[in-house]
Amino acid sequence: MTLRINDVAPDFTAETTQGVIHFHEWIGDNWAVLFSHPKDFTPVCTTELGAVAELESQFARRGAKVIGLSVDPVSSHGKWASDIKEVGGYDVNYPLIGDPELKIAKLYDMLPGDAGETSDGRTPAQNAPVRTVFVIGPDKRIKLTLAYPMSTGRNFDEILRVLDSIQLTARHKVSTPANWKQGEDVIISGAVSNEEADRVFPGYKTVKPYLRTTAQPQ
Repeated sequence: MTLRINDVAPDFTAETTQGVIHFHEWIGDNWAVLFSHPKDFTPVCTTELGAVAELESQFARRGAKVIGLSVDPVSSHGKWASDIKEVGGYDVNYPLIGDPELKIAKLYDMLPGDAGETSDGRTPAQNAPVRTVFVIGPDKRIKLTLAYPMSTGRNFDEILRVLDSIQLTARHKVSTPANWKQGEDVIISGAVSNEEADRVFPGYKTVKPYLRTTAQPQ
């Protein structure tokens, strides 16, 4: 199963470092960021989990919960957490999913169905595709997917930026341009007529007939 933008994020029940969760129930009315890892005690992933621990409060301010997944048992995650704090300086207060039978990695199309049924004996290279970020809305639909190679640490400031954009454009008839940041001008949706734009976005600028910009709505 290939997952696409606006597909319903597959639901699952799993053991985590904070107990058993039912994923859709855990999301509730929040946004969610699920980010996955090919194996515990891997160097790049250690820095990433620490970065998210530092930024967790910023995700929370946006109404977003964060949850990690690694293709290893929860007992291993608990031991890894001390390394993550030592390297990154922050406690991992968000849950980490254990996926030792590779069920969730397969459910989310990060590993093929014939990848086996255990993480035992598998190398990080064999699990390399388990390096995906999913941003999921309160409607349980996938809003963003990003896949990274093992050698490149993820930019979680970018994921916060995208979350800002997704939430803004869900509330208003606008889009965000390349490299947009919170507070900068936005693009008026093509579905908005000039007459409606005059009412809703007074003083907007027409760059091209198909490209109209305005101050970010609040």
